[in-house]
Amino acid sequence: MAKILLILLAIYIAMFLVALDRLIVATATPQITDHFHSTNDIGWYGSAYMLTSSAAQLVYARNYTFYPTKWAFLFSIVIFEIGSAICGSAPTSLALILGRAIAGLGTGGISSGAVIIIALTVPLHLRPAFQGFAGAIFGIASVPGPILGGVFTTEVSWRWCFYINLPCGGAALVVIFFLLDVPPPKNGNWTLKQKIDQLDPIGNLFMAPAVVCLLLALELGGSSYSWSNWRIVFLFIMFGVLFSIFIFVEHRLQERAMVPPRIFKQRSVLAGTVWTMCSSSGMMVMLYYLPVWFQAIKTVDAEESGIMNLPLVLSMVVGSIGSGILVTLLGYYNPFMFAGAFFMAIGSGLLTTFHPDTGHSKWIGYQIIFGLGLGLGVQQANIAVQTCLAPADIPLGASLLMFSQQLNGAIFLAVAQTLFSNFLGSNLGSIEEIDAAQVIAGGVTAIPELVPAAKLAEALDGYSNAITKTFILAVAMSCLALLPALAMEWRNVKRPTQAHEILEEEMQKSANKG
Repeated sequence: MAKILLILLAIYIAMFLVALDRLIVATATPQITDHFHSTNDIGWYGSAYMLTSSAAQLVYARNYTFYPTKWAFLFSIVIFEIGSAICGSAPTSLALILGRAIAGLGTGGISSGAVIIIALTVPLHLRPAFQGFAGAIFGIASVPGPILGGVFTTEVSWRWCFYINLPCGGAALVVIFFLLDVPPPKNGNWTLKQKIDQLDPIGNLFMAPAVVCLLLALELGGSSYSWSNWRIVFLFIMFGVLFSIFIFVEHRLQERAMVPPRIFKQRSVLAGTVWTMCSSSGMMVMLYYLPVWFQAIKTVDAEESGIMNLPLVLSMVVGSIGSGILVTLLGYYNPFMFAGAFFMAIGSGLLTTFHPDTGHSKWIGYQIIFGLGLGLGVQQANIAVQTCLAPADIPLGASLLMFSQQLNGAIFLAVAQTLFSNFLGSNLGSIEEIDAAQVIAGGVTAIPELVPAAKLAEALDGYSNAITKTFILAVAMSCLALLPALAMEWRNVKRPTQAHEILEEEMQKSANKG
């Protein structure tokens, strides 16, 4: 058991770094925009990361099915470390975006691999508690994350928000290398050509560029170009064509597809995927734009902004750990998915009422409601997949959830950036004596320096209005999450299937080797 706990600790460290990476960047983003004069790139710092992460998710799912779990996971950590090093040393905003994209390739394997390793090392009836803690990792990282991001940014440099990943990731890599020993994949003796064919290279050839076209259209439309511009229209058309071909290819491949249709058609997997898409969209909008609101409107530095974000992340930790324990005791995850969506909808709706004079009690209380809802439901779809699918299909199901989380997060961050830019340009452009383009290009925290004192209050009100209108995206997606929560099958995690019992016997044999 001590060996398993050490492995889980290393897994949690890797997950912690992934979570920390998202949250530190969110807090440091305003300062990064000041450094590179790149306010219009805010969305790309998150979208580039999640685009490559989502694109890699389903490829990693196949990797974990046909290649040793240990080596696939270690490879993911190495790629993440390389991306972090590039981000830390980035000389331009474009280089930073490139580094974020490479880091995202690594996190695609870390996120799904962590879920798979937990499934391979922990008995089914105990998994809700361990998965609940895994879900809480995101929240736990959120506690020091914004503060560390603020401290590094304010006291040293925002570059240390990325350099911090290098020693910690190295420690996790060493533990996994020496201790992890799980049952080999059933098809591990296939030839290299057979394994490559199973990675669905044709599907990937169409899926990845389709997603890129969609994100570019959403990111550039309405800001760099009008929605009717031929470039934007062309990107949307290319997305439609490429995605249609991708669907056709996947249908023809069946069991050799990235995700076989039979898995996606499973009721709880489909409902869990939709729930994850909805919740991740709302979560990413809030995580990236709440720090912008605190630093731009409340004129606090990055460190104070991180502290002001704690109500959301602490309530998320409580909700995630608490729901994991309760699911272990009660056996059912459905009520927590519905309650999570309900509280997220209420909390995000209240957050749209922010204005420059909003007091402590409101911005603290509203964050708690949203964070609690997020925590209650964040890991339930993973538990559902592990309960409803055969053990051999769990890597594909888990990666499908991660794919939907990352892809939808990237898409809606791009949408949020477009809305924010449009609202902000419109609001500031209507104020006399203000050069809206100069204020937007100057960075989030430079408003007092670029706006005449007599117009500052009006400018802050316009800035706040642009951010809170962007929050409406989170409201809409949180409300939609109620529907898939109702569609989930009622399965008891205390009643493992025969296939799960056989897997647990194999897990015990592997553990006894150590």
